[in-house]
Amino acid sequence: MSGATLALVGVILLTVFFDYTNGFHDASNAIASAVSTRALSLRAALILAGVMNLIGALLSTGVAVTVAKGLIDPPKGSAALSVVFAALVGAVAWNLVTWYFGLPSSSSHALVGGLVGAALASAGTVHWSGVVEKVLIPMVLSPAVGLILGYLAMVGALWLLRRRNQHRVGHVFRRLQILSAASLALGHGIQDAQKGMGIIVLALVTSGHQQGFGVPIWVTLLCAVSLGLGTYSGGLRIMRTLGRRVFPLDPPHGFVAEAVGSSVLYLTAFAFKAPVSTTHVITSAVMGVGATRRLSAVRWGVARDIVLGWVLTFPAAAAVAALAYWITRLVTG
Repeated sequence: MSGATLALVGVILLTVFFDYTNGFHDASNAIASAVSTRALSLRAALILAGVMNLIGALLSTGVAVTVAKGLIDPPKGSAALSVVFAALVGAVAWNLVTWYFGLPSSSSHALVGGLVGAALASAGTVHWSGVVEKVLIPMVLSPAVGLILGYLAMVGALWLLRRRNQHRVGHVFRRLQILSAASLALGHGIQDAQKGMGIIVLALVTSGHQQGFGVPIWVTLLCAVSLGLGTYSGGLRIMRTLGRRVFPLDPPHGFVAEAVGSSVLYLTAFAFKAPVSTTHVITSAVMGVGATRRLSAVRWGVARDIVLGWVLTFPAAAAVAALAYWITRLVTG
């Protein structure tokens, strides 16, 4: 097996590991509220999220194409795969750091930050218009949309339910949360598995193993299974932050937050083909629904720490990726 082929295999394996870390890092996004309100047991919620992530990953490839060809052009030759490898190192490193500290950061933006950092370090081309249009603008707008829609939808739900028996309302919404958690996990699969697909396609094209940016079925299946397995392995550290520390969710608030979050994910994936962060959308939706109780009900100190993690994700992953690229080139010559 040639050195170039070994490098390609290494990139594919690291992408599989990235998708796995994405799964356990972001599993909390879909199931935190359903578990915290006892709508589902932890085991049942993880199985549901893993299966729905797998199904979602098979439904679309638009975001994958954006990642593969809309953000960077690596340099030609042997450096190309080093760029992709370094980008993955930056993304995985940030995923593990934020998982350790229980911060629900964005795997998507860690990966894009890694791509940009590695491309700059290698003197490759960064398509800044694509980065701004497809990543940075959605990165700012999607949390704002999640926050506002979460607040408005919850206000509407509270008005409709104002004369209902609250015990019965809680029972009904606890059942409905199974559907909303499944819907959010499906949206996570549609969005996040495609980032790994895009990376593998980019590696195949830059190494000369594929013409064009179509996603082969084996790439789709590989990333889907990796994400699903990672999701099933769980992510309790982040789940506690999202399900309890930001705002103590009850079934109606949890259902509305999940419904709003999944709607935003579907819209951005199918209409705009933009790699939006599941974490940003659902966390901001939780803040929005929590604010309807009273502003002080949301633990804004925790929210501030989460937002700080969001701001740091892109440059931190880029810096690690740039360092990883220089080390890789130094070792490989």
